[in-house]
Amino acid sequence: MNTTGTIDRPLTHDPKKQAPMKPSTNEQFAGSAPEDFTTSGAIDSRQNRTREMQLIPEALARAHMHERLYEAERERRAVRLATARRMQRRAERASMRARRALAMAVMQ
Repeated sequence: MNTTGTIDRPLTHDPKKQAPMKPSTNEQFAGSAPEDFTTSGAIDSRQNRTREMQLIPEALARAHMHERLYEAERERRAVRLATARRMQRRAERASMRARRALAMAVMQ
């Protein structure tokens, strides 16, 4: 079976052995590689299909999620700090009330 591969399902995954991408003039074989190809042409035509280029969206998404997690953690720390300050003021007021009550009890 001598079937030509397509872009989605190439005959080989080695870019050096794949045919260069050329616009097809025949509708019947649209998307299939032509029979005559050169190895250097295959490398040149696959420059934009490198693994790094394919992983760029994933890297961007990972960086975006990292930034969002950092922002969420920073927000949680800010909320905890505000809560701690509020509780400290409440404890100081309770301490002052207790001192006044003790002073009033000693004075009488």
